[in-house]
Amino acid sequence: MADITDIKSIVYTEKALNLQEQGVLVVQTAPKVTKNQIKEIFKNYFGIEVLKVNSLRQTGKSKRFRGIAGKRNDYKKFYVSIPEDAKIESLSV
Repeated sequence: MADITDIKSIVYTEKALNLQEQGVLVVQTAPKVTKNQIKEIFKNYFGIEVLKVNSLRQTGKSKRFRGIAGKRNDYKKFYVSIPEDAKIESLSV
């Protein structure tokens, strides 16, 4: 069962804010989360029936810090389309 803690963050970039005006929320999650689980989270916790969900897997970048090689965590990004009349007050900027 999906839980609200599966959502790591809401993405607030320039592109994401433009999409938010069109009724699309950008959500960052763990790589194991599925589209059906995202739909379930939005229905159970926010009371919104999701119209469409698009997803993409983002691999972590390889970085160096003080000469030591490392890697950022992988994550999954979801583009969640919600109805125009539906608003989530706590997610608005």
